[in-house]
Amino acid sequence: MAHALPLPKYHQIYLVLREQLHEGLFAQGVPGEHALMQQFGVARVTVRRALQELAGEGLIARERGRGTRALAAHPAPAPGGGGSRTKTTRLTGLLENLVSTSLNTTVRVLEVTSVGASAEVAMALRVAPGETVQKAVRVRSTREGPLSHITTWVPGDFATQFGKRELAKKPILMLLEESGVRVGGARQTISARLADAQVASHLGIAVGSALLAVRRLIHDEQGRPVQWLHGLYRPDRYEYQMQLSRVGDIAAKVWVSSELSAQFH
Repeated sequence: MAHALPLPKYHQIYLVLREQLHEGLFAQGVPGEHALMQQFGVARVTVRRALQELAGEGLIARERGRGTRALAAHPAPAPGGGGSRTKTTRLTGLLENLVSTSLNTTVRVLEVTSVGASAEVAMALRVAPGETVQKAVRVRSTREGPLSHITTWVPGDFATQFGKRELAKKPILMLLEESGVRVGGARQTISARLADAQVASHLGIAVGSALLAVRRLIHDEQGRPVQWLHGLYRPDRYEYQMQLSRVGDIAAKVWVSSELSAQFH
């Protein structure tokens, strides 16, 4: 069992609420202080400190007598979306590797719901904000324990053929292809993130532990996005391996990737 990191309780609450705000869960309003006190089992001063952190980042606005409301967040650019600061890599053999990984792990489906697309999801999937998409949350495990916490969004017209039962049995890429989608490719970014309280509990780690954060956009052969994925992986059980080769003469110093594999244990 992981030892708890010395993160203040207010910061744990802040991490959870920040992630929920980025997912667009509070479009109808942020829960009040009393509701948050009951949800997290903490005192009012702790909740207020967490809300102050969110307000300081411009994620919420607090108005006396009117409660707390979410402010429009600036969504992170999707892979290949033209963001100036985000570099993306096209990964050879990625789709085959993803299916292989899925078939060699077990999955627990936490949630499958139809939701309105948040600004970030809408931009990634090229749909209108608020348009219905399928959101699925799953935890993948090996024999050694939890490996990853995966959240996916799929356009509503592509997700009519499968739900929670099917997602528990087959990789989502196989289900998409069985629904008539011809998967063409994927682009993704890899970064790092600290585990919030909810993800930490599912992955069996301490709040604040470092995780590999993967954002992956999968498109069909016509280039239409068919799946937007946020994945959080335990770095002690999962790693990416990329093989590089030089292109041109030694002065060019240009390297390209020729293969990528995922190792998990």
